[in-house]
Amino acid sequence: MARRIRSSILETRTARAKLAQQRKPYFVAVAPGIALGYRRNAGPGAWNVRAADGKGGNWIKGFAVADDHEDSDGANVLDFWQAADKAKQLARGQDADAGRPSTVDEALTDYAADLSVRGANAGNATYPRHHLTPALLSKPVSMLTVKEMKHWRNGLHTDGVKASTINRMCKALKAALNLAAAHDDRITNAKAWTVGLAAIPEDDDTESNLVLSDDQRRAVVGASYDGTVTATYDIDAEAFGVYVEVHAATGARSGQIALLDVGDLHGGKEPRLMMPSSLKGKSRKTRTRKPIPIAPSLAKRLKALAAGRDANEPLLLMNSNGDRWSSADHRLLFAAAAQAARLPDGATIYCLRHTAITRALLAGVPVRLVASSFDTSVAMIEKTYSKHIAHHGDEQMRRAVFDIDAPVAGNVVPMLR
Repeated sequence: MARRIRSSILETRTARAKLAQQRKPYFVAVAPGIALGYRRNAGPGAWNVRAADGKGGNWIKGFAVADDHEDSDGANVLDFWQAADKAKQLARGQDADAGRPSTVDEALTDYAADLSVRGANAGNATYPRHHLTPALLSKPVSMLTVKEMKHWRNGLHTDGVKASTINRMCKALKAALNLAAAHDDRITNAKAWTVGLAAIPEDDDTESNLVLSDDQRRAVVGASYDGTVTATYDIDAEAFGVYVEVHAATGARSGQIALLDVGDLHGGKEPRLMMPSSLKGKSRKTRTRKPIPIAPSLAKRLKALAAGRDANEPLLLMNSNGDRWSSADHRLLFAAAAQAARLPDGATIYCLRHTAITRALLAGVPVRLVASSFDTSVAMIEKTYSKHIAHHGDEQMRRAVFDIDAPVAGNVVPMLR
């Protein structure tokens, strides 16, 4: 059984009455990095908690009245041992008191709400939550350390998580913690995540960076329309099939496609979709829409699916309830379709975007136009796709190879040997 915390000067109201009145609380350690404080006042004293912030500093918060002049009620008036327990709960993020610094879990929740207000994908905030331990989720942000953040990041790598996935999770977690620090001046340990969650080198992502042939794209779209893939799910085969076909036709992200409304479909001789932007990038605060050309056959299917719905209603419905698609909804379905289409193991729906961008670059479309059409930047195009273009563009580059023995056309005189 754990030993009970004792303090000769704070444990009883009689001992506390002998203390001198002062603004600075009298503190006693109740756990590593956590201290219970008693502020001696002219009237009843007040209980405070002091917790280390992981950077040589700390935060202090008053939370209850001491039982100096009245009996404890377990809530607003607390005795010494009740106050000690309450202090540990507050410091460890196990209490709903809004006055303490946010826990990691609360920081992620606040970040999700912030993303939703800005029209961004709130799912990015929940992405790292599934990989964080309960101890880390309940820990106040102000108490995080470089060592434990780096230990968590490195543990993901040891468990076999891909470097690119780790970096995405770390990026989302850092954004949530930075938001928490921006809202609370007591959180001063940003070094814990800027250093502890620094990006690690990435290997080639053969799954998401897979470039499909036209036959492979047709095969996986066809498999998505096949009812056998959706038979075990409460999703219509036509709905899933057209959802995957839009991915293949536009190369847009799943988050963008999910935001398409009926009014974004423009028919006619040159049909197009007005694709919403993703709000990626630090300076992008307003969502815009850009035209993406689509085939008349796809436009016809989309028009039929949207019949009877208003312009501001979702264009692509996951079910009869009118729900929009999300990455969590399509992941298992696409894995089944990819397997049926005999795509390489682990192929995700993102390979349709990667294929569309790579094919556009190989077709000679200017890089700036490709970046604009696919809602990315020239810098990201050059960083991500240069190596893939070099590999798949070998045939195009070979046309420019100089060959001294090549047949001579016209009146050009060959060199003497």
